[in-house]
Amino acid sequence: MSAAEATVAGRRDGSAGDTDYGAIGSGYAAFRQPEPQIAALIAAALGPAESVLNVGAGAGSYEPHDRAVVAVEPSAAMRTQRPAALPAAIAACAERLPFADRSFAAAMATFTVHQWHDLEAGLSEMRRVTRGPAVVLTCDPDLVTRFWLADYAPAVLETEARRYPSLRRIAAALGGITEVRPVPIPLLCHDGFNEAYYGRPERFLEAAARQACSAWSFIDEDETARSIERLRRALAEGTWDRRHGHLRTQPRFDGSLRLVVSRPRAG
Repeated sequence: MSAAEATVAGRRDGSAGDTDYGAIGSGYAAFRQPEPQIAALIAAALGPAESVLNVGAGAGSYEPHDRAVVAVEPSAAMRTQRPAALPAAIAACAERLPFADRSFAAAMATFTVHQWHDLEAGLSEMRRVTRGPAVVLTCDPDLVTRFWLADYAPAVLETEARRYPSLRRIAAALGGITEVRPVPIPLLCHDGFNEAYYGRPERFLEAAARQACSAWSFIDEDETARSIERLRRALAEGTWDRRHGHLRTQPRFDGSLRLVVSRPRAG
């Protein structure tokens, strides 16, 4: 059994990465809805591709609805949360995609590469089966801890920064002609990742909202309680608003979210 296969076997729901979605993923889809503005950037990066592979597809966020999509997702807990309107996901891992070379016109991977067991193997497979653009939505680990949440839950963002691979590493593994694009986050972002609540700090007081951000699952209960108490106190005393209150009406936030777009070289 390979290392990747051992990782899959070790999760009761088939999750291949460092997060057990069988334990934390039950309410994921309720909070991690696709944000239309982010979806539009992904669709533009995919271009006119008529067929798209979604690797680490989860519950199906950001899958385009106007073209043929094949989804790959190792976690049974995530596969069961896919809406009925979306195609069922194939139970497979990024590192061993069960497709022939150049099977798809484009490929995508959103909020997933930081959980892959072998990043280079997964991105190499993604490029192997794709004849056009490969699009990865991820976060720049060098920017993650600049978010204000680091003042209250430093262990969460330090964990997040360690998990995300560098953008240079992603680009190198994808090869081809690669571009990194910033992804602005709207104030009322539908997708509940940490930075999506930049102007709505009260959302972090909700346990279900935190559970939909996998980094919180790496923090023990005592540290989580201390983090939430720090934030709760800052909100009650007005400290948060004195420091960051302008964010409550700021229309967008330029944080760590990035889109890595790789296109094969001609010839």
